[in-house]
Amino acid sequence: MLQKFIFVLCILSLSCSALTACQPVEGGAASSDPAVSTAAESSANITPSSSEPQSSSSQESSTMNQEPSEDLFADFYPAAEQILSQMTLEEKVGQMFLVRCPRGDEALKAITETHIGGFVLFAEDFENQTPDSIREIFSGYQAAAKIPLLLAVDEEGGSVVRISKFPAFADTPFPSPQDLYQAGGMEAIAEDTRQKAMLLQSLGIHLNLAPVADVSVNPEDYIYNRTFGQPAEETAEYIKVVVTESLKAGLSCTLKHFPGYGNNRDTHTGVALDSRPWQQFEQEDLLPFLAGIEAGVPCIMVSHNIIESVDPSLPASISATVHEKLRSLGFTGLILTDDLDMDAIKKYSGTETPALEALKAGNDLIVISDYQQNFQAVLNAVQSEEISEERIDDSVRRILAWKLSAGVISTTDGDI
Repeated sequence: MLQKFIFVLCILSLSCSALTACQPVEGGAASSDPAVSTAAESSANITPSSSEPQSSSSQESSTMNQEPSEDLFADFYPAAEQILSQMTLEEKVGQMFLVRCPRGDEALKAITETHIGGFVLFAEDFENQTPDSIREIFSGYQAAAKIPLLLAVDEEGGSVVRISKFPAFADTPFPSPQDLYQAGGMEAIAEDTRQKAMLLQSLGIHLNLAPVADVSVNPEDYIYNRTFGQPAEETAEYIKVVVTESLKAGLSCTLKHFPGYGNNRDTHTGVALDSRPWQQFEQEDLLPFLAGIEAGVPCIMVSHNIIESVDPSLPASISATVHEKLRSLGFTGLILTDDLDMDAIKKYSGTETPALEALKAGNDLIVISDYQQNFQAVLNAVQSEEISEERIDDSVRRILAWKLSAGVISTTDGDI
């Protein structure tokens, strides 16, 4: 009886959130939030996506440069190639940066001078705002962009909520996956996903940097509170539901943190060494990622943990070997780093421009706050032929194809 009562309360709470989030309109990385483990359009020329989830089941093992015909975004590569052929090198490099949204005029400078691919939004971007004011801000960003921006946010639920924590956007914050499941099972998870999609899309946000696909059943683990809190097979089912419902609603989502966070320390504060055998990853941690890939997830974020059984010398986010492992699972979508401004990278790499290492490893999108130096470092590396322009094209083509598939770029409203 108590469980049913809790479930009813949960669903009522979600419904109230949706009502607040979707009011009719009358008229965007280092985190400042201690719990975050990631970085980081309602404009006149953006058309919300209405596409159904893309299937990637029955795919063979792929390579870093998989042919477009085998790709998750295959139908969108011709249009992406058309855009790519008209871009300058500076515009191509900029597309690979997903940066924490700067304040004030600096945001417009990032758009017009560095040609960044998109912004990651945090709680401070929504504080003291309303849905209308946020839409107006985002519309201004999009109007300044030659290629429409990707706008992303961490709205996991529970301890990591950027938008729903403010009453102007939702009556109550989105609950954690564990609380939802306890209250109402997978149906509560599905309904919560739909409500998140409704809120984010109503504001012009294209990508939720969620769900957390890490497997953890130990409350003592750093990552536990942000996970589903169940064993691998149950977590895989959770991921399947979230990815499927997100894509049905037209919102892109991101699995994190590949290849699985395990019981490692907080990488915001230092390097984490994961000494588990790769066989354990295959039997447990990879199952939710495989479920998400089969469901058509478009984006996967790589952790900063050092996976000693794969590459004992580099954090996963800048390890080519780890990225090859991910591609070998049949994933052809976007690979993005965890926030490169986190201490796990700063203390390990000893460089002020880790974006160069991240691109060499195989990432498509670089999540970072200090983008100016890193942008210039990548640009210099291409000009000096340290990195080939073809390597940049591979990722930018994929980014553009994703933007087309997600409705970020609309070919019917003059975006290209």
